Amino acid sequence: MSAVVVWDGDEAVLRPAAPRVVIETERCKGCGLCIAVCPPAVLGLGALNTKGYAAAVLLDNERCTSCTACALICPDAAITVFRPRRHGPRQEVRA
Repeated sequence: MSAVVVWDGDEAVLRPAAPRVVIETERCKGCGLCIAVCPPAVLGLGALNTKGYAAAVLLDNERCTSCTACALICPDAAITVFRPRRHGPRQEVRA
């Protein structure tokens, strides 16, 4: 499992990486549009939900680029994408 650096005040702390894509499996109808538009091909179809649809699943969190293509195309709004923070805490710049 991958890890990320999280800033706690002025200190960098290493924590396990949270999923970048969260899929609400009960809302997903398994249409496959998200799978078709995923540039790194990290989405697939998984187990059946309670409605009988094979819901989309994130297959590889580490290769996910958080591009949001899957969330934008999802007709059921079943996908949420989280982008990791790219910068540490803001620092004062003096001229």
